Amino acid sequence: MLATLPLPFYFLIGGLLSIFMPKGVIKSSFVCLVPILAFIALLNGTWEEGFKVQFLDLELNFMRVDKLSTVFGIIFCIAAFLGNVFAFHLRESTQPFVALIYAGAAIGAVFAGDLITLFVYWELTAISSVFLIWARKTEGAYHSGMRYLIIQVLSGVVLLFGVALFYFETGSISFVKMQLDSLATALIFIAFGIKCAFPFMHNWLQDSYPSATITGTVILSAFTTKLAVYALARGFPGTELLIYIGAAMTVFPIFFAEVENDLRKVLAYSLNNQLGFMVVGIGVGTELALNGTAAHAFSHILYKALLFMSVGAVLFRTGTSRASELGGLYRTMPLTAIFCLIGAASISAFPLFSGFVSKSLIMSGAGKEHYQFIWLILVFASAGVLSHSGIKVPYFTFFHHDSGKRPNEAPTHMLLAMGFTAILCIYIGIFPNNLYAIMPYQVKYEPYTFEHILTQLQLLCFAILAFYILSKLKQLPSETRSINLDFDWTYRKLLPSIVSKLLSIIASIEQKGLRGFNKSSRLFVEKVYQVSGPEGFMTRILTSGTMVLFIAIVLLIVLGIILF
Repeated sequence: MLATLPLPFYFLIGGLLSIFMPKGVIKSSFVCLVPILAFIALLNGTWEEGFKVQFLDLELNFMRVDKLSTVFGIIFCIAAFLGNVFAFHLRESTQPFVALIYAGAAIGAVFAGDLITLFVYWELTAISSVFLIWARKTEGAYHSGMRYLIIQVLSGVVLLFGVALFYFETGSISFVKMQLDSLATALIFIAFGIKCAFPFMHNWLQDSYPSATITGTVILSAFTTKLAVYALARGFPGTELLIYIGAAMTVFPIFFAEVENDLRKVLAYSLNNQLGFMVVGIGVGTELALNGTAAHAFSHILYKALLFMSVGAVLFRTGTSRASELGGLYRTMPLTAIFCLIGAASISAFPLFSGFVSKSLIMSGAGKEHYQFIWLILVFASAGVLSHSGIKVPYFTFFHHDSGKRPNEAPTHMLLAMGFTAILCIYIGIFPNNLYAIMPYQVKYEPYTFEHILTQLQLLCFAILAFYILSKLKQLPSETRSINLDFDWTYRKLLPSIVSKLLSIIASIEQKGLRGFNKSSRLFVEKVYQVSGPEGFMTRILTSGTMVLFIAIVLLIVLGIILF
């Protein structure tokens, strides 16, 4: 029975059961157990024919299992487990419950074999995940959560319209490869793009993730955007437009991350950057590049979670994640510092770490398809990642100047979560073939060639040297409390001010027009009264007989128009 139960149901049922459990170790242990059971079920499940249900005249498939969905299913189960271990200290009902529902919805969307099922889980991820932001219980978190919810629900509404049009055009709701050649597929593409934080649609990510709870940010970083990456890989592989969108995504966050003071927001920008690499791989569309996208999504979930955990542990102990208020914490938080350095090495793609063996797949895929300019952009973006995430985050948090803070080391359960994640980052880096073995396509690739290693080490060394020189010359962006404007300023400040101005102009015109109309109406009534009133001109010259004749003529004219 359990072997045939759709995988997301483990999380959804587990989430509901967690509500009735007493707060404490029992509840925390249970929410950690659920992803383990789901992971075992995924490895031993019997869903070869799917899990299909008839709904009206439609066939819904809740479990379309193939290599692409399995890769994302595996890493989503691992991420849910690690996130819940990191959150073991929680003594509340909301976050454990919504974390399981959110993870289950993301996994359900990954295994959805049709667009209707995808839509249902797509919206459930939005509705459940927002509570991880609101759980912080600050006014800023409330407003960020509302903006996040509006954007995510909007993505679902656009997806629903696209699915409806797609069904009317094709008569099918199967979630298969699509061509970007109709309004229906364009709407579906836009819906995926909103959730993937495409350029000009990206600010919800930097707005919401740093506003969430310490544990909520770790869980948020794993699911929403990677679900969108999966959806694009499933629906639009080989769509060349994605190459250029992805290239833009890798570059523009670098500049914002360099000047940002809040380290959780720095990591949110670098998340956007890493998504760009995955999107480029989808756009290239070859088996090598698509393997790269899946592998990089797998690796990224781990090292990004590790970085958010380490900064989150610092926030948990010190009450701040601002670079200007941190420094010197390696003295009292040495293990957290080591784990942060492992995450930094992974995201920077140092050899022997997970990012190296996954990112090189995408870059090799782009190079082999002769996208030389795109390859150069990815090289530049890789150097930028090293600067803002590989160096800036650990350097300003644990080293740099002494902030005078002497917090305790992170709690044991947080260290365990970071330790497990760090081990996986290193294991994948040393034994990449174990990761490649579960990729969607069987493509032979060797990351540890002399050429690959030399090229990457040159890039890393020059980037480190540049950071060192700029630091000595005091040319690095200063770490100060500030507000950095991004594209969201256009719809949070500029557009509302423009709309407000237009409304005031319209109101002014209406008011002036109304005054003019009232004056004209009053003059007209006075003139009519002067002419037709008791003492008026018409009353004096027109007799009753004349008026009867006039009315008769008007009636004849009207009848003539009607009849002829």
